Amino acid sequence: MSRPDLMPYAVQERGELLALLRELTPAQWDSPTLCTQWSVRQVATHIVSYDELSKRQTAATFLRGGLRTGKVNELALARYRDLDPAGVVDLVTRCQRPRGLTAAMGAGIALTDGTIHHQDIRRALGLPRTIPEERLRPVLDFSLAAPTLPSKSNRRGLKLVATDIDWSSGEGPEVRGPSEALLMAAAGREAALADLSGDGLSTLRERVGAAAG
Repeated sequence: MSRPDLMPYAVQERGELLALLRELTPAQWDSPTLCTQWSVRQVATHIVSYDELSKRQTAATFLRGGLRTGKVNELALARYRDLDPAGVVDLVTRCQRPRGLTAAMGAGIALTDGTIHHQDIRRALGLPRTIPEERLRPVLDFSLAAPTLPSKSNRRGLKLVATDIDWSSGEGPEVRGPSEALLMAAAGREAALADLSGDGLSTLRERVGAAAG
């Protein structure tokens, strides 16, 4: 079965990220995000940090990082450590259409990683948004199968049920709430747990808390 082409959605998502970045104050650029080890500037850079790598450079980065996701991400991000906010905006502008690694799997990597990290920034800054259902639905599905995300293991034995769109996944005790909060909580963001309810919430909270600790 062929994968859906998610490239148009990925381009839209990065376009919305760009619009946000262009409005940030200097203090906001340096603010922490839900990725506790990274500032807004670092998260925004990370989203596109693989796009300008060739296949050979990408492979070398993974090998240097020992195939450990966290280390590999740090190495990719380090190439842009000296960029100021204007430089990050320019970088994201150049990469609004994903290419390289993030364009793989029908651009599902770019769309899913970009959406989650966009929310890492927005939630931390108190700048909520409504993600279009047609974009959020494939992100939810993709995130639950992505090997680099904890979503699949976090929701194991649970049923996730969105209350704002017609979407659910899994079997077992239910965790209910807005689709964006389900996405973020399953991906390991403790801040999103407050927006959820259901008999399975305590299990999800325990798993997310254990990973965060």
